[in-house]
Amino acid sequence: MILSHKIRLMPTKTQIEYFVKACGTARFSYNWALGQWKQRYELGEKPKSSTLKKIFNSIRKQEFPWTCDVHRDCTAQPFANLQKAFSSFFKKKTGYPKFHKKGQRDSFYIANDKISFDEKKVRIPVLGWVSMRETLRFAGKVMSATVSRVADRWMLAVQVNVGDYHKDRIGNEKIGVDLGITTLATLSTDEKIEGPKSLGKYLKRLQRLSRRHSRKLKGSSNRKKAADRLARLHCKIKDIRQDSLHKLTTRLCRENQTIIIEDLNVKSMVQNRYLARSLSDAAFGEFRRQTTYKSVIYKTDLQVADRWFPSSKTCSSCGDIKDLQLSDRTFNCKCGLVLDRDHNAALNLKQLPRATREVKPVEKKALVSKDTKLSSLKQEFHSDQSLRK
Repeated sequence: MILSHKIRLMPTKTQIEYFVKACGTARFSYNWALGQWKQRYELGEKPKSSTLKKIFNSIRKQEFPWTCDVHRDCTAQPFANLQKAFSSFFKKKTGYPKFHKKGQRDSFYIANDKISFDEKKVRIPVLGWVSMRETLRFAGKVMSATVSRVADRWMLAVQVNVGDYHKDRIGNEKIGVDLGITTLATLSTDEKIEGPKSLGKYLKRLQRLSRRHSRKLKGSSNRKKAADRLARLHCKIKDIRQDSLHKLTTRLCRENQTIIIEDLNVKSMVQNRYLARSLSDAAFGEFRRQTTYKSVIYKTDLQVADRWFPSSKTCSSCGDIKDLQLSDRTFNCKCGLVLDRDHNAALNLKQLPRATREVKPVEKKALVSKDTKLSSLKQEFHSDQSLRK
């Protein structure tokens, strides 16, 4: 099993200058390779990243001597990344690769044979030892590392092969989990877990900083300062959301032997302009991703109910199915059951004998038209009427 640990670095000014140069070199190498790929393809050739890499290495000392000031992985790995990008494009998983822009997702790669750790220090080639905020969490073989910039922070993501890695559970219960906007998760035990709603909390401040940034003169120091303030707020919103999801998913996997969730088509759900912002803030896809890999660590049986299973419309007592509106927050059945809508859905998930779909990290492409997607969203998604304003 390969796990990743992201650690904040505490570099000096000289080290920051090297990081900026390394990111720029990696970005230039990727953009040069993509430009050459396009030119050769237009001429009728079938370009390969390995061939482009050989050409680049043969000319870079004469034409781009400044690329030799950083370690070789900064110019070698971008060619492998470009090959992966085109492979995903040919498989119709992603769009056509785009040129990288300065200041957006700046990063560079370090191979495992060029990096070493000593408590709260990491040795980076050419640069030397750099301080970290914490020690490496996992014990095992280091596979690779990536230095990236997030707002004004520099982070080190380390991939470690930990082998057969497991943690002990403290409970062996079976539980159904129903996700929503107003309440992030409703459990079959009738416990409601509120989400942080970090984007909604800081939305006005985010809009204000965005307006200030747009008014600054392009290329000025004030515009750069405004961009840094805006980036720090985006980072804060993301960190709050991630912290909440990690605590929730870890708790669910550690306390339960079996977890049953819904197979939500998030890509189609966010097409609803009334709910898109709240859906993105809730991060259902990230909840699914974290639960998937943590269930392996805790040996928890994660089951995913079929996308078309009417968990909200089915009575958890008698099994009768009835039509519900988004404004109907209480489930009233003819058998006499009166229950919270989300709690009823969680109970139906728990009562499933076995999930009807296997866990997969990538969502399948929807097999219905756009109109059908939106109709299904209104029937299955749980939200109060106030979110439609």
